[in-house]
Amino acid sequence: MPRLGCLAICLLLISGCVPRAESDVVVYSALDEEFAFPILNAFERSTDHETAVIAKFDVESTKTVGLANRIIAEQDRPACDLFWNNEIMHTVRLQKLGLLAAHDWQVPPGYPVDMLASDGTWCGFAARARVLLVNTNRIANPEDYPTSVTELADPKWANNCAMARPLFGTTATHFAVLREIQGRNVTLDQLRQIQQNAVILSGNKQVALAVASGRVAWGLTDTDDAIIEKDNGEPVAIVFPDQAPDQLGTLRIPNTIAVLKGAPHATVAGQLADYLIRPETEDRLAMGNSSQLPISRSSKFPPRVLPVEPVRWMRVSFEDAASGWDDWSAELQDMLRD
Repeated sequence: MPRLGCLAICLLLISGCVPRAESDVVVYSALDEEFAFPILNAFERSTDHETAVIAKFDVESTKTVGLANRIIAEQDRPACDLFWNNEIMHTVRLQKLGLLAAHDWQVPPGYPVDMLASDGTWCGFAARARVLLVNTNRIANPEDYPTSVTELADPKWANNCAMARPLFGTTATHFAVLREIQGRNVTLDQLRQIQQNAVILSGNKQVALAVASGRVAWGLTDTDDAIIEKDNGEPVAIVFPDQAPDQLGTLRIPNTIAVLKGAPHATVAGQLADYLIRPETEDRLAMGNSSQLPISRSSKFPPRVLPVEPVRWMRVSFEDAASGWDDWSAELQDMLRD
């Protein structure tokens, strides 16, 4: 069947106009359709098409928030079976609201503890890292590259570095994590200094474009946005920040998979969850345009975005970072309006 015909049927199924088969599974995906659709389609083929995956993709810039809010709105009558989030904070938000079901995740021994929910309700895989993207025309000598996220507040880079607004996506997650590690007041002071010193843009993509064009010398963004500019032949270098022994390390933010509590098709959703977190899926995402970072040691494909030397990753409790999210978010909104 042509793809458009399949999508039309999917829309009818989601709207409730057509009865759904017991083997269907509805996925809300914040990962872009170009990356998620082929993997979901491969799962269908692995079942000899006995299971149909009905995917809802949100194309807005705040898509993770939108899909999470939709799940909250539907909690009395869940329409979604499985949530594929391309970050983690709002997955944990759903966990804390009691909207996710525990699952026996099939991960190998030694899987990082910060990539698994304490109650088994979500699993992280295929991460992006928070990196510094440097314009090599603006900063020619690698010895002069910034090496820490804290340099966003350094006056020597005034109006010559950039960051996305810390209200959505991975930037919001990043500073919620920092709040838990270094304290609320320290992080708020840091954000105030960054607001006064750096160029604040609408998103990580815009930061990467600003660096690539030379509008600013460098910026804080994600590896998927950074590697696009490098692959396009722009004069950029990628720096994994805070690698010194007395620094926090580089933050990686995973995709997450979660089965919804009360999911209409929980058994099939669990099968799909196990399929998605396999090392083979991570390798596929690592080979793609976004060059995502495998979490499993069983993955075989090193993404091209990684440096030659090993990266020291930040130690994180995403569940702690999500505590008090609404109050923290409101506080940041007030600060950014000043």
